[in-house]
Amino acid sequence: MRLFYSSIITLFLSFQSFSQDSLSVLFIGNSYVYTFDLPTVLKNLALSKGDKLAIASKTNGGYTFQNHVNDPVTYTKIHLTDWNYVILQGQSQEPSFPYSQVNATTLPYAIQLADSVYTNAACSQVQYFMTWGRQNGDSQWDSINTFDKMNWRLRDAYLRIAENANASVAAAGPTWKYVRDNHPTIELFSTDGSHPSFAGTYLNACVFYSSLFHKSPEGASYIGSLDQTTAQILQQAAKKIVIDSLSTWRLKHTDSLAKVLISYSSTQTPATYQFASNASLITNYSWNFGDGQASNLPNPTHTYSSSGTYTVQLIGEGPCGSDTSSVQIVVNLANNQELSKKVNVFAIGNNSFKLIGFDKLNELQIFDLAGRSVAFEKLQQTDNEIVFKLKNVGIFFCTISSESGEARIKLPLTVD
Repeated sequence: MRLFYSSIITLFLSFQSFSQDSLSVLFIGNSYVYTFDLPTVLKNLALSKGDKLAIASKTNGGYTFQNHVNDPVTYTKIHLTDWNYVILQGQSQEPSFPYSQVNATTLPYAIQLADSVYTNAACSQVQYFMTWGRQNGDSQWDSINTFDKMNWRLRDAYLRIAENANASVAAAGPTWKYVRDNHPTIELFSTDGSHPSFAGTYLNACVFYSSLFHKSPEGASYIGSLDQTTAQILQQAAKKIVIDSLSTWRLKHTDSLAKVLISYSSTQTPATYQFASNASLITNYSWNFGDGQASNLPNPTHTYSSSGTYTVQLIGEGPCGSDTSSVQIVVNLANNQELSKKVNVFAIGNNSFKLIGFDKLNELQIFDLAGRSVAFEKLQQTDNEIVFKLKNVGIFFCTISSESGEARIKLPLTVD
């Protein structure tokens, strides 16, 4: 036991010496991880590409997600440090079983492990090891009795688990299928038809490299016992399946966890705006409304004192980094009093309107409550009247420019 905790302390201290661009990764799995020592192959592959990995693992042969949940050593490993990634893998068959069985005996424990990771460190990411179908499938059930059938059910289950756990997947299974379909002479399986050969483990390392660093493994000089041609094929396969489909596998770069996205509305007057940050993992907010005014509130309200086009910017900062969002709004404070003649507006049905009373219209613009320009169809026009139609029903304002001056008028609701 002393040796175990001494190893933990040594490993923890080793993390501190790595530069900021390195990643710390914990594998929690079983024999699919320790066969041919996947963590070490991945580490050597990354190093040959100029990237650093600090890796630890907790792998017990045949362990299910439930086995890991019930093992105190699992939580000791999770709480060892603030991991960038924790890789979770179930027993090779369990996610491919009937949905009801997976829902009862796999999904809850896979999510419980993920919750433990997030509780330990808010900026840690959980990534599930999407394993592969057995060489000839699993004969105990018709729905998984071929490689393709079993591989598809594993793919479906791991994506479903990842979605429920707010996690990503390392798509080994789909990459294995691509290699088997396009390069059948490359043997990915060991003699038992289940565990990986060294080529299979190397392919898994390429998949994880792409999934963790969001970079292609092509050109890696570390190839282990493989010949150069085989290694290049496996590198290219991982690039094609992973890098070309990052969103499919729900992959997020470690630098992009913090998020802000501005949305806004104007519910009082056209010059008063309610802004929302729509933030994730953000603790500090820095708003610039484009008119010299600022705010540190998450969702501020701001009133503009003059007409114009303003660029609103939000910088959000938090424990997982920072993010910036910006949006442009149009503010027009003109009103009917600025016209030398009174302009009347009528709703004439079918979402159409008539404006009367101006002299020689120069320009007509329609805006919604948030100041966004709205398209309209001009039906007819004379020197002192115009009829136009909007596509959508709602509350809108029109800005008119004529020889009489300028005005901003609220359009009435149409009556059909």
